[in-house]
Amino acid sequence: MKVILFGATGMVGQGVLRECLLDSGIESVLAVGRSPAGQRHPKLREILHDNFADYSAIESQLAGYDACFFCLGVSSVGMNEERYSHLTYDLTLAAATTLAKLNPQMVFVYVTGQGTDSSENGRLMWARVKGKTENDLLRLPFKAAYMFRPAAIQPLHGIRSKTAWVQAIYVTAAPLLSLLRRVAPKYMTTTEQVGRAMIKVARDGYPRPVLESEDINRL
Repeated sequence: MKVILFGATGMVGQGVLRECLLDSGIESVLAVGRSPAGQRHPKLREILHDNFADYSAIESQLAGYDACFFCLGVSSVGMNEERYSHLTYDLTLAAATTLAKLNPQMVFVYVTGQGTDSSENGRLMWARVKGKTENDLLRLPFKAAYMFRPAAIQPLHGIRSKTAWVQAIYVTAAPLLSLLRRVAPKYMTTTEQVGRAMIKVARDGYPRPVLESEDINRL
């Protein structure tokens, strides 16, 4: 399986990249991002690309892939709906639309979050935007598309959040997060489990297009 990964420098993307590089069934990984992933591996190739709204300059390098793991995302804190929608909906659909055209047999896996609003009419702005993003991704002509809605995610294997205050919380709360993972899988997963589950659904499918934390952990 040949994989394209967006967001390899983020906390979730770091975990997904790790699992892809460890998986013997994955032949190659193409990481697309604004900055290097900071790793060297025979299976890893990178494209540095600044304009996530337009892929015309690199389209020829995006064909021939079996799966895309889309781990780009931003917090809605301090953003108005227009800005958040651009960064979340517009940029995701720009990449997905390009990939659907180039790779109609691709499986597309998108990381959203617990509480995403599929009705697109709820009171929470971020949940509405994520819901619209999910809905429109599911309409694209991929072989299959899966929406991952993890709740809290514990970083493992030295993976760190790029946001300093978030990383400080993870370090301080590590024992509690490990306990929650065992007793409340509905609310907690890990970077390793997210990565392994993405590979599993890309390879074998899943009965439902939307996966919550319990589904991710079960896989």
